This record gives sequence, structure tokens and C-alpha cells, in this order.
Amino acid sequence: MTDRPCIETEAQLIDIMTEPSDAVKAAVGQLDGDILILGVGGKMGPTLAELLVRAGARRVIGVSRFSAEEQRRYLEQRGVETVQADLLDERALVDLPDAPNIFLLAGFKFGASGNQPMTWAMNTWLPGRVLQRYADARIVYVSSGNVYAFSPVHGGGATEDAPVGPVGEYAQSRLGGERIAEYFSQTQATPLVIVRLFYATELRYGIIHDIAWKVYHGDPIDLAMGHVNQIWQGDANAYLARMLPLCTAPPTVINLTGRDILSVRTLAEQLGELLERRPVFRGQETDTALLGDTSALVEQCGPPPTPPDRIVQWMAHWVRINGRSLGKPTKYESRTGEF
Repeated sequence: MTDRPCIETEAQLIDIMTEPSDAVKAAVGQLDGDILILGVGGKMGPTLAELLVRAGARRVIGVSRFSAEEQRRYLEQRGVETVQADLLDERALVDLPDAPNIFLLAGFKFGASGNQPMTWAMNTWLPGRVLQRYADARIVYVSSGNVYAFSPVHGGGATEDAPVGPVGEYAQSRLGGERIAEYFSQTQATPLVIVRLFYATELRYGIIHDIAWKVYHGDPIDLAMGHVNQIWQGDANAYLARMLPLCTAPPTVINLTGRDILSVRTLAEQLGELLERRPVFRGQETDTALLGDTSALVEQCGPPPTPPDRIVQWMAHWVRINGRSLGKPTKYESRTGEF
């Protein structure tokens, strides 16, 4: 992505996040058959679906409960076929269209601490059922970087072969889902990529979004999780769109996040300067954080095109013009695994 001026509208934001690069077009062009996105109604699903359509995918089908009908209408207007279904309903899962290319985005995080049974059903039981239902497909399964133990902030973050150490039931359920998916990939020879996604950010949601609005309103910024990785959601989707050709059996595991380890304090101070506000901090940084090393991703697919400084500039402008927020805090500062 080349340098761009600040983003003024949601339509412009979505257009930028769904503009396919030559690499994305080439990867999508290698695919035979339909693409099925399970959990298309989440934060990343709609822009991933639109990106795939714009990249030339033959047929993109998005599956979700679609509690918001306007989201379903929007996707259909963009060329995405939709299926309304509860993936935990066994009959509904069986009745879904067959497809040789699957993105499994469905999961349950926010509210997990108050609804543990749903958390384990969505994050652990469902991946195994999807692997069984689509045993002959290529599957990109988006899991979570939360499966890792906290890493020293002065290191490079957890690599894919680092010890796991999930904190809390959400993270534990995510690791459970990975292990079940891995089992079926091995026993069925189902080609699979397990993507351990850390926080992706855009202007309506994400860690930089959360920090920016706290700076603007003078709300205290908790420094307990004092360092983070960040990746622009458009870049994260572009990486995902290129991963179907990378599916293997046994599965490949790959981290997906930004390359840099960013200081929350520094991000707040940068945003404060742009917004002409003085950040308010609470607590102190610790020497560990939830961090990922993306050397394997960068070696395979190249570095993310959008640097953090550009996201900060875009975000500050978005706050100044009172741009829309999804109203879904990331709760990134949690060190207890409660979301």
C-alpha cells in the first residue's frame, strides 16, 4: 500500500481495506472452486469476503447467524452469497454448501468469562466438527495468539514453536480447538493452516482505536499490558487471502500480527500530540506481554505494507472527525485472560 491521505468516511475505509494487491490476486487466482467463509459476520469476515470478491474469486459464500440483517444485505450487494445458519446446529452444518476452500473465522471471545460453555463449544468443539464436515477441503483456521505464554518485552515475541501457556478459559479453549483440528488434519489428511491471530486494528476497532479514544476523553490508560503488536486489518486480511495455497497435512501453524513490539505509553503519547491531549496513565509496565514473532510469515509473504505510524495518524484524524466506533473494546490490557 502506498502512502495515502487520511481516511474520511467508512466507505473509504472499507475500500482501502478491501483493495487487493497483485499478490492477493495471484493467490486467489490459483484457487479452484468456491470459497466458504464460516463466521463471516465478525469483525474481519465482511472485509475478507469483499477482498476475495474484488481479487477475482469465482464464488464467495459467507455463513453467519446474521443478527444484523443490514450486514447480510451489504455483503450480497458486494457480490458475496450468504447463508444464515447457526454453526453449532448439527443439521445446519451438514446442510451447508460443499466447497474446496474454507476460512474458519467463527469463535467466541468477548463475554467468554460469563459464558464458559458457549466459549468451549465455539472454540473447541466446532473446529473439530468443521474439519470432519469438510475433510477434503483446504482450511484456513483462524485461532488466537492468546494460546501463548507471555513473552519478555525485550525479546522478539513468541515464535510458532514456543511453549504455549494459555491464560484463562478463552485462551485454553482456543488451544483445545487447535489440538482437535490438528488431530483431524493428521488422521484425515485434511490440508490446514492454523493462524494464530493477535489483535488486528482498523479505525472502528482495535487497540490503537481504544487508546486513541481514551486519550481524547481523558480516560486512564492501563499500562499493565504495556507492549503490544498491531497489524492493520487490511493487511491481516491480505495475508489470510494468500494462505489457502499454504495448507498442509499435518497442519502449518503461523503467527499473524505486526512485526514491531509497540509501547502502549508511546502510542498514547503520539496520539496525544496529534489530538492535543495529555494522556492519563494508570499503573506501570511489566516486563512481559502477549507478543508474537512473525518472522515465518514475513519470510513467506513479505512484510505488512502499513506501518504503525500511519495507523496512528489515520486514527487521530478519525477521532478528530468523530468517526464511527464499533463500540467493542478489545480488553487487550487483561493479564488474567478474562474477556
